[in-house]
Amino acid sequence: MKKFAVALVCTIAAVGFVMADEFTAQITKVEGSKITFFKTEKGKKADDAKEMTATVSDKATIVKGKFDKDAKKVVPGDPIEGGLKAEAFANASADKAVNVTLTTDDKGVVTQIMQAGGKGGAAAGKAAGKAAGKAAGKKGKAALPGND
Repeated sequence: MKKFAVALVCTIAAVGFVMADEFTAQITKVEGSKITFFKTEKGKKADDAKEMTATVSDKATIVKGKFDKDAKKVVPGDPIEGGLKAEAFANASADKAVNVTLTTDDKGVVTQIMQAGGKGGAAAGKAAGKAAGKAAGKKGKAALPGND
């Protein structure tokens, strides 16, 4: 019976560890502790991304990403002053998407937002705008005022 209990605890711990996720995304809207984003996947067009929402933990770290030459990858850098209230996030839209790497816990709550270099760029905004337009059924136009 003890072996079964130990195996059960190890299995549950392993499954919980696997459920946490890290992925790239384009944030298009921030409302309090809720973010709206398009999850981007390597090798797939941003136009095919689906709009998603998630809650950001009140203990989440919100940082700028920096490239670590030794590790050859982007790692968390300096904290972003103001967190989700910072200008880049406050002004996020389909046309001004913010490129980030999101880390979530096993419940899907965002525990870290790492902003990619730059401010999202025109290509990121255009791709997010097309995806938002498709979600709204508007032939690739962003669902924004004036695009009727």
